[in-house]
Amino acid sequence: MKKNNQAMLRKLPAVDTILQDPDLQAHVSRFPRKIVINSIQQAIQQARNHIVAPNTDEMTEDEISSSIKAKVKQTIETTMARHYKRVINAAGIILHTGLGRAVLAKDALDQIQDELKSYSLLQIDPETSKRTKRDGRIEWLLQQLTGAQAATVVNNNAAATAIVLNTFAKGREVIVSRGQLVEIGGSFRLPDVMAFSGAKLVEVGTTNKTHARDYENAITENTAAILRVHPSNYKIQGFSSEVPLEEMAEIAHRNNLVMIDDVGAGVLMDFSPFGFEHELTLAESVDKGADVITASADKLIGAAQGGIILGKSDMIKAIRKNQFARILRVGKLTLTVLEATLKLFLDESVAIREIPTLQMLTRSGDDIAKQAKRIASKLQQTDQKASVVTIDGFSQVGSGSLPAQNLATTLVKISPRQSTAESLAKQLRRYATPIFARIQKEHVLIDPRTLRDGDEKILITALLEIMDKKTE
Repeated sequence: MKKNNQAMLRKLPAVDTILQDPDLQAHVSRFPRKIVINSIQQAIQQARNHIVAPNTDEMTEDEISSSIKAKVKQTIETTMARHYKRVINAAGIILHTGLGRAVLAKDALDQIQDELKSYSLLQIDPETSKRTKRDGRIEWLLQQLTGAQAATVVNNNAAATAIVLNTFAKGREVIVSRGQLVEIGGSFRLPDVMAFSGAKLVEVGTTNKTHARDYENAITENTAAILRVHPSNYKIQGFSSEVPLEEMAEIAHRNNLVMIDDVGAGVLMDFSPFGFEHELTLAESVDKGADVITASADKLIGAAQGGIILGKSDMIKAIRKNQFARILRVGKLTLTVLEATLKLFLDESVAIREIPTLQMLTRSGDDIAKQAKRIASKLQQTDQKASVVTIDGFSQVGSGSLPAQNLATTLVKISPRQSTAESLAKQLRRYATPIFARIQKEHVLIDPRTLRDGDEKILITALLEIMDKKTE
């Protein structure tokens, strides 16, 4: 080690010296002592590593101390900052898994704020003071909305599928079309979920075509159920066919099997009047003969993450008795959000108006175009360091909902002249309120469809600051 390195190492301050430094007293008094001490130790070690590195320039004791204190402040503030916080979704993906999927309705947020500040009515009857079903209210709402005999809730749709299979087909065979053996986000595959549940997968048909006879020929004395799975994040088009649910249910019931329908995103209303292809609603699945139906609560329903299970009374009762039910049960926050959201669906016009997911799905192209032009105009008012124009494009529903059904939109295309698109997008993500946009070649694309109230002003300010423009 060079002599100047050794001399600088001797200048490294002790932890207590930094701890008592007047420049750090605001942080010392404000933040937990453990975090402060850890941050000081980390900063001193980083300074030591820097000093012993090759070709390190000589630093004075004051320079070393100032560098350590700056690092301590940065580490403390970064460590203690909120991680789960508001971001701006300018990417145009309505159900963006990385950004928390469904934006919650105001009614749900209000109910959490108004009713859950103290103890809350979760699992007790105020009349008798006896224990009740914690999801009884949700069951009643789902009965009204779908016509199902009974319902329960678990923590997500994969869990719903697993507990249903474990309840009715553990150690037995379940028939599934090869075209429905889906992989969902995070590399979770239906065959793996089925194996975890204890059921045995029996594949029938081909990737693009499955016929009624395929199901009938696969039934054995060990068959427990037929499972239909919504493909969610892809769609087979062209030379393809699947057996309609009502026909699958008829085959199942004729052979004393359970007909299970995993509808994925969970549609409570028909979106075809808004230009989408028809998706089987939960009520239609009930009408067409499914015995047990599973769906997500946080996709096209727009509530908190959860898995809805609908079905015949005796089957839901059996699921509730399964030991996995306690492992997978949801808490008061999920139930509160789900109650508030499902109540809005009692009047579909109210649901469209009040549930953010539905607002964004049904937002008019003219309204989006006006906002895109307004944003572009604001960014074009000063000396340009980027080309800013509006172009036609597509939004996405996201999270495997309404697969292959893109939504026409108007995008703001920003082409930086003094940096790369990746650099601009990264600076947007690092902004005080992180902003997530799309990158296409050397362009940053802003989709107004997913901007919420107040987002536009922050977005424009951020872009002007980052591109070194002055706001008016």
